[in-house]
Amino acid sequence: MTTTPEVPRETRQASPTDTTTEAEMAEVPAAPPPRTDRLIPAPRVFFPAAGLLVVFVAVTALAPERVGEWIGAANTTVVQDLAWWYIAIVAGFVFFSIWIAASHMGNIVLGKDGDAPAFSLGSWFAMLFAAGMGIGLVFWGVAEPLNHFAAPPPGMAADTAAERARTAMDVTFLHWGLHAWAIYVVVGLAVAYSVHRKGNPISLRWVLRPLLGDRVKGFWGDVIDVIAVLGTLFGVATSLGLGVTQIGAGLGFLGVIDQPSTLLLVFLIIAITAIAVVSVATGIDKGIKWLSNINMVAAGALVVVLLVVGPTVFILSDLVTQVGSYIQGFFRLSFNGMPFEEDGKQWLGWWTTFYWGWWMSWAPFVGIFIARISKGRTVREFIVGVLLVPTTVTFVWFSVMGGTALYQELFGGGGLVGEDGAVATSTALFQMIDSVAPSLSVVLSVVAIFLIVIFFVTSSDSGSFVVDMLASGGNPNPPVWSRVLWACLEGAVAAVLLLAGTAAGGDANPLGALQTMAILLALPFSIVMVLMCIASAKALLREERFRKRKERQWLAEQVAVELDTARR
Repeated sequence: MTTTPEVPRETRQASPTDTTTEAEMAEVPAAPPPRTDRLIPAPRVFFPAAGLLVVFVAVTALAPERVGEWIGAANTTVVQDLAWWYIAIVAGFVFFSIWIAASHMGNIVLGKDGDAPAFSLGSWFAMLFAAGMGIGLVFWGVAEPLNHFAAPPPGMAADTAAERARTAMDVTFLHWGLHAWAIYVVVGLAVAYSVHRKGNPISLRWVLRPLLGDRVKGFWGDVIDVIAVLGTLFGVATSLGLGVTQIGAGLGFLGVIDQPSTLLLVFLIIAITAIAVVSVATGIDKGIKWLSNINMVAAGALVVVLLVVGPTVFILSDLVTQVGSYIQGFFRLSFNGMPFEEDGKQWLGWWTTFYWGWWMSWAPFVGIFIARISKGRTVREFIVGVLLVPTTVTFVWFSVMGGTALYQELFGGGGLVGEDGAVATSTALFQMIDSVAPSLSVVLSVVAIFLIVIFFVTSSDSGSFVVDMLASGGNPNPPVWSRVLWACLEGAVAAVLLLAGTAAGGDANPLGALQTMAILLALPFSIVMVLMCIASAKALLREERFRKRKERQWLAEQVAVELDTARR
């Protein structure tokens, strides 16, 4: 709802052409549409972003050990010291989202007044569900709760097995709950308001226009878009690295291969990236749409089967209990910088700081997606839907996957945590399936691998499409050749970072380089996101003040009419 129906049309929330005064509209005209008649519509964004990526891939491929050592040093000296900043701003994003939704600004429509929502509520929820699913959920669904159970976070309750299990789920819910989606709200709301309400192209520079003015047309606008392109591409590359690591582990678990080597993982990246190239070349209405539907069905089938064959009552009881535990510990978990724990900085660098950086790397991608499907929704509907729907789906997923694994460790035969306390992160999902449903182990493992492959492809093709839109000045239908280029660059970045992570130290975790780069590339974009919050608040507050001013003017006119009528 926008305003009460008694208020005349001219005093209701203004459309994109009348949300400010005439003087303000003269100062801030609508952004020009992107040029689509040129081979490269936005060369000042395209060439710097593509050039930096090509140089990075080339240098890393030629000297993986040197780059791996640099990334390792960056993880020790930089990433671990960023925890306080990431914790503070991500918590701020949550409260910013709640403030906007709870205020009168929540009534503003993301579109022209009178616009109906572009999708029905059910379809919109389904697409938000799709946005909340990804390789990360499949990779970490079992592995993260088990890792926290085996090695509890420093300074958190871990005296008994039950306490370790509760702490494990608390931390997992923190990393995948409201904080992650508040990050997406910040970008998605800013883009949706800019595109649907103000008529700007799909480009992040224009969302900062309320704050930076016409400077977004020049150098600083180019910097913003280049940062968004690089951050998004490295975030997607991180997901691709996780995906092929788990695919290789699954093939090894099924006996298809002996041991997944780094070279095999690189080959898998090349092979599946080729599939993604075909998908992204066919466009959203064909390849991306059908693959998204397939992975939703496969993910739903896998979780339902495990819920039925697993400890159903325990899973449902744990879900209800865990939601309450998450709410009770929300503030304590949100601001836990672990300053008094000896290993606190290192733990945060591998977990919380990584997640916040990873989500921020994905924010342009997911934010633009949810913005595009949210035309006609009010700001309040947008924020509440984006915060609650995917979070609910994610909580159910982890309760089924992680809850089943913890049940196996606590009340079953165990075996998912080694005698030395180690967890086989990449194979944890397949081990859990085998322990819970041995008769269906092969079938469900094949389904899981298929699901990872489809998520791999959809992450790559959708990410490539969004990156290409940003690199093309907001062109909603960028050319096929550039989509293919960005898809290939994503695969190349994932491959060389896996090589660098392995070369950095023999048996070192090859995903370490991917995680570190995701955090580092998110740092400049985190500053852009803070500016987005300020710009969005400024624009929404200005529109709300204008609406109230027009409403008071209308009420004054009505009072004057009533007094005039009474005198007569």
